[in-house]
Order: sequence, then structure tokens, then C-alpha cells
Amino acid sequence: MLLSLFFLLTLPAILLAAKDSTHPKLVKLAAENNGVINLDAKSFDLLVSPNRNWSTSIHFTALDKRRKCGPCREFDPSWKSVAKAWSKVSPSDRDSHFFATLDFDSAQALFQKLGIHSAPVVHNYPAAAGPRKSAKADTPATLDFTSGFDAHPLAEQLSNFTPVPIPFRAPINWAMWGTVVFFALSGVLSLRYLAPVLRNRWVWACITILTILVMTSGFMFTRIRGMPNASPDGSWVASGFQTQYGQETTVVATLYGLLSACFLMLTLVAPIQTSPTRQRMQVYLWSGIVFVLFSVLVSFFRLKNGGYPFKLLL
Repeated sequence: MLLSLFFLLTLPAILLAAKDSTHPKLVKLAAENNGVINLDAKSFDLLVSPNRNWSTSIHFTALDKRRKCGPCREFDPSWKSVAKAWSKVSPSDRDSHFFATLDFDSAQALFQKLGIHSAPVVHNYPAAAGPRKSAKADTPATLDFTSGFDAHPLAEQLSNFTPVPIPFRAPINWAMWGTVVFFALSGVLSLRYLAPVLRNRWVWACITILTILVMTSGFMFTRIRGMPNASPDGSWVASGFQTQYGQETTVVATLYGLLSACFLMLTLVAPIQTSPTRQRMQVYLWSGIVFVLFSVLVSFFRLKNGGYPFKLLL
């Protein structure tokens, strides 16, 4: 009886001691890895303990090559850059918010428990105690990736959850500036040799056509959204019109390019043929190829939308 009473009286002190020992451990782990704590299931529970007086941003990812997660590898450098920038603020602010990363292969059961079926995902857990205590401490806020994976917009969004704004500054890309200077000097020195090329209308026609193909094939969509080249199961066609894989962009651009070439042959080459027979054969040839390519394009459209009822040849 006395032992039970003693345990009840000392329980608050035990919990306080555990809490006091957890925070220095987290601070040490963050300092050892440029501001990012690499988590497993056990350290995750410590970081989001219900009596925490700190907030945290946790990056759920799958970086193993077997997972074939292109967005994960694309986002990870930005995450580390922002966390490193946060490690430079004053200790009083830095040690009240932690950046952490949890890989799928380190805690698969935890991913399932949290209902995370894709990556990357960032959850922001507010403080559950102390002066920054939040009424929604048990409900993490999920980061919105509509601004892409770049570090600067990421730092701006995460600053809404940190005690002070994250002092992120993009590092100077010396390789890029060196390349720019090199090509600028090379362009100036070789201008007199390039002038005839730049005055050629066919050069500008090719540049225009390539630009149109890039813009109409979905290249910008896949770059902005950070879409992978193909799905994890190897499929390269994404169903529906709200998403698209990188290989789809290549196929669409190739089809549009071939169709453009056929129309150019019909409008520029076939009319100048001196032989009526040769001219007629070219018209038949290029018209047939156009019909086949349009059939392939319609078939590709049906792959995207299984309910589309029409087809040409295929």
C-alpha cells in the first residue's frame, strides 16, 4: 500500500524527468545531422510525445532505390537545405522546433498506422504544452506541394509553423553562373560565324516547332508537378486527364512531331514535284502516314480515358 502511494506521488516527477531527458536528446540528434533528425518508430514516438513543449515538421519519404520514388529524391535536397537554414537561428528558437525525416523502410507499420500511402508527405505537429501550446496538437497539418519542391517556397510555408521565420537563402549556383558566363563569352566571340545561322528562317522555324511540341506535350506539367517518368509498377500511362507521367510526354511529343513533319511534306515538298506520278504518290504516302499516326493518337487517348468509344485503325 505504501509502495503504491509512493509511486503515485513520484509519478509526476518521473514523467517530468523523462520529458527533460527527451528534449536534450532531440537537440543532440538534430545537431549531429545538420538540423534533421533521422527517425525510426521509437524516436518518432519520442518526437511527437503528447506532453511535448516543442513543435516539429516530419518528412515521410521512401528514398530506397527499390521504391522508385522520383519525387522523394527530388524533394529531399530541398528539405535538407531548409532544415540546415533553420539550424542557424538562435538556440532558444531552434530548439523549440525540430525537423525530422522518417523513411518508409525504417517504419513501414507506422506508415500504415498513419494512413500514408504515397510520398513525399510532410506533417507539422504543433506544441502540446508550454507557451506555444496549440488546441490542435493531436492533429498534424499536412504541407501543400502546389508550389512545387523548391526550397524557397518550402521555407515560406514551413515558417507558418516555426517560432520565427526560417532564414533561408538560396546558395549561389556557381556552376550555373560559370556556364552562363562561358556561353555568353563564346557567343560574343563566335557571333560573326553564327550570324548567318541566326538569320536563317529554317532555324527559327525548327526552334518554333520544338517549342510548340514541348508546350503541347505536357512537359511543363510534369516538371511543375514533379511527376515521375513512370509509375512504380512500370506503367507509363496515367489514367485520367489530371496527371501524366514523363514517358507520356515523350510519346505525345513524338506523335505531334511526326504529324508536323508529314504536313510539312504535304504542303512544301509534294507541290514542287515536277512529275505528276511522283507528286500523286507522295500525296498518297504522306496522307496514309497521317491517318496511321492519328489512329495511334486516338488509341493513346483511349488509354487515358477508357470510356472513349471511338477509334480509327487501332
